[in-house]
Amino acid sequence: MRYGLTIFATDLSMDLAALAREAEDRDFASLYVPEHTHIPTSRRTPPPTGDEQLREEYKRTLDPFVALAAAASVTERIKLGTGILLPAQREPIVTAKAAATLDHVSNGRAVLGIGFGWNEDELEHHGVTMRQRRAVTREHVLAMRALWTQEEASFDGEFVRFSPSWSWPKPVQPRLPVLLGGGAGPILFRHIAEYGDGWIPIGGAGIAQALPDLHRAVEDAGRDPATLEIVPFGSIPDPAKLDYFASIGVTECVFRLPSAPADEVMAVLDRWTALLEQR
Repeated sequence: MRYGLTIFATDLSMDLAALAREAEDRDFASLYVPEHTHIPTSRRTPPPTGDEQLREEYKRTLDPFVALAAAASVTERIKLGTGILLPAQREPIVTAKAAATLDHVSNGRAVLGIGFGWNEDELEHHGVTMRQRRAVTREHVLAMRALWTQEEASFDGEFVRFSPSWSWPKPVQPRLPVLLGGGAGPILFRHIAEYGDGWIPIGGAGIAQALPDLHRAVEDAGRDPATLEIVPFGSIPDPAKLDYFASIGVTECVFRLPSAPADEVMAVLDRWTALLEQR
C-alpha cells in the first residue's frame, strides 16, 4: 500500500512546490490538490464538511494544473494529482490539453481525481444543473479520453461535440489515470466501470462492504477489478487504520494536511512521516 498527501493549496497555504519537495524527500507516493473555480456567496448547498460556515480555503484554491506544474518542475518521482477536479465545470478540450501537458512536463506523473460537484450555485454558474452534473462529467471525461488517445479525435454527445481534430501533447502514460470520488452506490460504480481507473472515497468508512459491488460493476463492464486503484482520501492515519486498509486491498491511502502556512503544515507532515517510519 502506498501513502500520499492532500492539501487545499491556496494563496495563504504553504508553497506547493516546496511541499512537493518535502513530500518526495520523505518518500510519499503522491500529492493531491482540489479545485473550486470560485465560490458563489449564495448558499443553497450546505458545506460538505458539515460545518455551519464554509471553510475559508474553499474560496481560495489555486488552479490545480498550474500549481501541480510548479510542483512537477522541482520533483522527479512523486505523483501529482487533482483531488478533486470538477470536470462538469470545465471546458473539456482545454482541460484535456492541460491534463496532457501536466503529464508531459512531469514525465508521466499526473493523476486525475475527479468528482461530480456538490455546490449547486457554483455548478449553475458554469451552465450545469445538479441533475445534469453526472452526465456532463461522464461526457467531458470520455471526450478528454478521445483527445488523449486518438490522433484524430471527434466526439458527438449531448453536451460535447467536436469534429475530427488534432490535439497534442498526448499524455506520457498510455492511460492517464482517472479516479472517481463519491459515495458508494450503483450510479458511482457504473461510472467507474465505464471510464474510471479507481475510487477515491473520502475518509474510507464502509469501503470493505462496498468493494464487492464495485467489483461486480467492473466485471459486468468486461474489465478486471484487480486493476482498480482504491484510494481512501483525506484520511487521518493511525496504525490500526492503515493495517485495516492494507488488509482489504486498499492500494493507496492519502493523508490530510492542513491548509495553512509552512510551519503548521510541516509539523503535521513530520507526524505522518514518523508514523510511517514505525511501520
